[in-house]
Amino acid sequence: MCCGPSEVSHFKEIIISNNQFFDAITTRQSELETLLCVGLDPDPARFPPAVRKDKEPIFTFNKAMIDATSDLACCYKPQFAFYAANAAEQELEKTIAYVRDLGIPLILDAKRGDVGSTAENYATEAFERYGADAVTINPYMGLDAMQPFLAYAEKGIFVLCRTSNPGGADIQNLVMEDGEQLYERVAGLATQNWNSNNNVALVVGATQPGELARVREITGDMTFLLPGIGAQGGDIEASIKAGQGGGLIVSSSRAILYASSGEDFAEAARQVAQSTRDAINQHYK
Repeated sequence: MCCGPSEVSHFKEIIISNNQFFDAITTRQSELETLLCVGLDPDPARFPPAVRKDKEPIFTFNKAMIDATSDLACCYKPQFAFYAANAAEQELEKTIAYVRDLGIPLILDAKRGDVGSTAENYATEAFERYGADAVTINPYMGLDAMQPFLAYAEKGIFVLCRTSNPGGADIQNLVMEDGEQLYERVAGLATQNWNSNNNVALVVGATQPGELARVREITGDMTFLLPGIGAQGGDIEASIKAGQGGGLIVSSSRAILYASSGEDFAEAARQVAQSTRDAINQHYK
């Protein structure tokens, strides 16, 4: 089994895409030899007791996670709902600022999707208020709802395509009159119609390797964000093999964050992050 990054020799040569976010991701992946994205989904009920007593428990927890894994992660991905539900938007701002000060790319997982001025304000929130390098969005309302995000040409725009949750098939696998499934249509539109600024990527769950392989066939070397490994049960080997041929960012959140609820929580998180990074590298060619 592959161990540390020094034993990995199969990372591709850096390809410049003329997009600030994707160039930063590609450079960091190559330099650190890691595809791992650490999701920052803070649940204070699962924090160690000492952290829960802190004045800013979410930022304190996040900082410990970042400090423990920064040499193993190509990027971080805070999920907005965990901060909003805890009235912790200021701690989200501090977390993002901390990551950016370290020179590490950050994806704000917000899954926004609305029209007109509402979409414009969501885009402003993600990129100007929070300073995210990339954001996840929902394509259900069509191109006009996505356009305010796509207009940020230097940012990364991750469009939901085939998600990792079990219920994703209820909508995403619907078969249209021409025999194409809805997730396939999204993949095609992302490649042919939506990517005029060369800043579009897709969210494709690691729990569905068959669909993942099909999306790769449709989109060529487009970058994919793969959630679903770890706590959601996605198979690393199957998903990495299905997704190869283009950019990959493999996300794990709960399995890393909550590896321990004791005083060793940061050390335990690092151990899981390292083993996850190594397992990904074993199958990445």
